Amino acid sequence: MNSNTSLKEIAFLFIKLGTIGFGGPAAHIALMQKEVVQKRRWFTEQEFLNLIGATHLIPGPNSTELAIHIGHKLNGWRGLLVAGICFITPAVIITGCIAFFYKSYGHLPVIQPFIKGTFPAIIAIIISAIFPMVKQTTRNVHLSILGILILIASLFRINEIFLIGGAACVGIAYSNIHLKTSKKQSTLFLFSAIGKIKLGVTTLTSFKMAIIFLKIGAILYGSGYVLFAFLEDELVKPGFLSEKQLIDAITIGQFTPGPVFSAVTFIGYQLKGIEGAIISTCAIFLPSFLFVGLLKIILSKLEKSVTFSHLLEAVNTASLALITATCIELSKNNLQNWSSILVTLVSLYLLTNYKKINSAFIILAAGITGYFIL
Repeated sequence: MNSNTSLKEIAFLFIKLGTIGFGGPAAHIALMQKEVVQKRRWFTEQEFLNLIGATHLIPGPNSTELAIHIGHKLNGWRGLLVAGICFITPAVIITGCIAFFYKSYGHLPVIQPFIKGTFPAIIAIIISAIFPMVKQTTRNVHLSILGILILIASLFRINEIFLIGGAACVGIAYSNIHLKTSKKQSTLFLFSAIGKIKLGVTTLTSFKMAIIFLKIGAILYGSGYVLFAFLEDELVKPGFLSEKQLIDAITIGQFTPGPVFSAVTFIGYQLKGIEGAIISTCAIFLPSFLFVGLLKIILSKLEKSVTFSHLLEAVNTASLALITATCIELSKNNLQNWSSILVTLVSLYLLTNYKKINSAFIILAAGITGYFIL
């Protein structure tokens, strides 16, 4: 692992990833793997897998936390801040611009054909990135079986929290059996109890809005759809946000690059203009920076533990199974005609045989192609 990478290099990489990162967390993780493992060789496959598994142990947006964790590994606390901010900022700016035009004109920009065209290329990127990681993590029979079971459970829409928690328990149990000891360790902390706290507000002040988004950022596990369920409970039901605004926020979260959580920038702007956009964005992402910093301290104390090593292996396997399930769902929803399948196959061929081609060019070319033929 390269731990002396310059802040300029980190900033450039994550601004690029935040700008081209269409397709959600699975696509973001695949793009990061391409850049930091295959292209730049800053991490080995196993080091990168360990980072993925570690980020699944804490609440918050997984791909954003992975970016923050990569930055911390490369250049300490400064790298942590630079990587996270640079990955988040492009999506926030794009979403903020959309929010301005939406509030002024009442509808979303028409760029769906371009975004639709990028998905076949994104699927190819995920497949090309995940294959070597799957080979790395499923070298043991029990991990292969665990991965298959979690993949099936995920396709049946079993909650991600239960799957990651179950994998952690399997890792601990395997370690105890393997070492013939009853000692148990676990670092998987759930924050669901905090989620039940209700503020009981009737007027949404800036402070109360900040508390709502801080709470969501601190407790949320799972996909962007879980985020929107929280937002409906906290903002739509009390009458601060309309159902239509929430649905449009979901749409924006899906077709803009970067973290899905950037959709809260749109929501904050609808609630309180620029001030609301800044407050909501800072509040929902702040816990991720804190959790990754705290996780680093915990991991440094546990990295020599055999039990924790087995736990992390199991969580790595579960993480890859969840990414695979996402890829399957993306394929079902977006590879529905010969042209989209052809774009995927061509993209996969280029990624496999011409590793120096920048993923951004493949995504851009696929988007342009999709605009005209998909």
